[in-house]
Amino acid sequence: MATTSPSYPISRTLHSRTESRSDHGAPPAGRGPYIQKMRKIVIGWIVFLLNGDALAQPVEKDSSWVNMPSVMISANNGIHTYHILSQIDLDTHPARSAQDLLRLVPGLFIAQHQGGGKAEQIFLRGFDADHGTDVNVSVDGMPVNMVSQAHGQGYADLHFLIPETISSYDFGKGPYYTEKGDFTTAGYVDYHTVNAPAYNLIKVEGGQFHSGRVVTLLNLLPASSRAKGTNAYIAAEGLYSDGPFEYPEHFNRGNLFGKFSTTWRRSNDLTISLSTLSSQWRASGEIPNRAVAEGYVKDRFGAIDSAQGGTTTRTNAIVKLLSRLNDRFTLVNEAYYSHYFFNLISNFTFYYFYPTTGDEFRQHEQRNLYGYNGTLTHKSWFDQATLSSVAGWGLRCDQVSPSFLAHTQKGNAILGYVQLGDIRETAVFGHLDETLQTGHWLFNAGIRADYLHFYYGNRAPASDTSAAIYNNVSPRTGKAIISPKINIQYTANENTQLYLRLGKGFHSNDARIVIANQGYQVLPAANGADLGINWKPAPGLYINAALWYLYLQQEFTYGADLGDQAVSPGGRTERKGIDLSARYQLTHWLFANLDVNVARPRGLGEPKGKDYLPLAPTLTSTAALDFRFPDGFNGGISYRYLHNRPANEDNTLTALGYFITDLAVNYTRKKYEIGVAIENLFNTSWNESQFEYTSRLKYETQPVDEVSYTPGTPFFAKLKFSIFF
Repeated sequence: MATTSPSYPISRTLHSRTESRSDHGAPPAGRGPYIQKMRKIVIGWIVFLLNGDALAQPVEKDSSWVNMPSVMISANNGIHTYHILSQIDLDTHPARSAQDLLRLVPGLFIAQHQGGGKAEQIFLRGFDADHGTDVNVSVDGMPVNMVSQAHGQGYADLHFLIPETISSYDFGKGPYYTEKGDFTTAGYVDYHTVNAPAYNLIKVEGGQFHSGRVVTLLNLLPASSRAKGTNAYIAAEGLYSDGPFEYPEHFNRGNLFGKFSTTWRRSNDLTISLSTLSSQWRASGEIPNRAVAEGYVKDRFGAIDSAQGGTTTRTNAIVKLLSRLNDRFTLVNEAYYSHYFFNLISNFTFYYFYPTTGDEFRQHEQRNLYGYNGTLTHKSWFDQATLSSVAGWGLRCDQVSPSFLAHTQKGNAILGYVQLGDIRETAVFGHLDETLQTGHWLFNAGIRADYLHFYYGNRAPASDTSAAIYNNVSPRTGKAIISPKINIQYTANENTQLYLRLGKGFHSNDARIVIANQGYQVLPAANGADLGINWKPAPGLYINAALWYLYLQQEFTYGADLGDQAVSPGGRTERKGIDLSARYQLTHWLFANLDVNVARPRGLGEPKGKDYLPLAPTLTSTAALDFRFPDGFNGGISYRYLHNRPANEDNTLTALGYFITDLAVNYTRKKYEIGVAIENLFNTSWNESQFEYTSRLKYETQPVDEVSYTPGTPFFAKLKFSIFF
């Protein structure tokens, strides 16, 4: 979905529900006078804020937009080749949700398949990266990915991030970045929150499916303090949605974020941020094709197991100190902490393993995450060259107690444990990076060392499934890996840049699997190469294109049934492909973008025709036309296209692709904005997530192997109103 605004990083926002709701949508008795009173208060505030005399310091509209003729290709961005793309895209496509933050990366697709509160499934560069196994995600230097997570390795739930607080983001594709470690195989995404908001904000949005969201962003210090470099603000978000499902999701999420930043002695910058997320939802889950065709459920938005759903919370603290020691040295010290809770009820196979009680299961964990990152940067200048040296070090410690997978019934009763235990995982790392820039050339070489130590203490009763797996097996093991990187870049002029990337990365395995397999393939490596170009063939046109290759020492696969839910070691794989991104400013008010990504993912050592990688994307594309008029009207129309792809290794089952069109139109003034956003403009019937499952419905005598799916959102219209002050 493409939305634009002439002034502000406008997001699609929803109005949070202030009424509790029964399944029939009726508000509780006795709330009428209260609601009327609140309505009067809200209307009063709107009138006050829109009154120009009421604001001592009115917000001035910044009419700047991306100006492609002024965009120049430079070697000053180092090896971060995509920096120009990220700047352009954040300006023309302000993020409207946590999902949109991920979609900002060209070629990255997502899918939600167990209710709105679960982390999205990620697809990038021929990877079905599950929820983050092969994509490293971080916010302000704090990792988002969870190692040995109850639902999946690398689970990256970004829902604690309020999009309106984002100032910039950075991304890279492939394993070529020395500062990036675990999960950086397909690539990485970094998000950075703003230190000093330019304005205060209140947003309200509501739409179909009882959907609503409210957001506020408030500076806490006067302008005089901000002018001296001391800032503090808070942001809050509330969201509710039932979704288009027959069994309402009752998805509710609350976020609170605060950040303080200050500068003293002109050489030290301190930032402290705190955030907390609480989310709860119900899920219809994936349903097999035959359940609709044979009338087992009324339609594709029905549910088979109504106990599915989840609860999650995450509370974060980040402290960062940047010290400019002198003209050549900069030191950064950062510490972070997260407390995390996760509980998810799912049922993919229904009555396959347990015909009487059903195959429902619960994944649960409680986690404390501690970490530290340090970097020391040194720059040297010569007559014709600049040498930048970066040394980095750090550690991360995850303590999970308990972590379990249990066979359940009706969401509550635990019938038996498939896994139950405590996880301790510690990562220690160091890296060194050298970048020499001379004339038209840039040479970068880096090396990274990671050591991971795993502990899994089995607590399952001797009678349960997992007990025998860990008998006579040491609960501890460790492994180190060295990852070299080489990047060469030639910038012919401000319009043309060529680059070659070579590097090694890795993704770690789940601690439970590592211990059960006595340390085998703890840190499987990924080796990649990119040959690319950044090119401006015309003043208003920018193109990034790359040929790429990636070899993976071990593919991670995920179990599709109750007996095999953790990540499992797979075989060797390779991927090769082409990425193309184009950004074109047709006029001063009209902007176009296009992304096309082609990949050929295959398993190695498998017979031809049985070497497909299930669900791996082979062709994706997005495009948009965005407009921004001086009178305040702005918006855009966009599409997302995902091609059909194999759903199993021999391609006898197909995961269907889709073509979805979105539309947004806004009217933005100095102190307010109104707008409408429509997802799936043409009401296309599509499947958001798809999996091969061998399942058995209650009336069936034999299981059936076929594709199950979560239906994609139909036509979905939302209205928004924003106030700036």
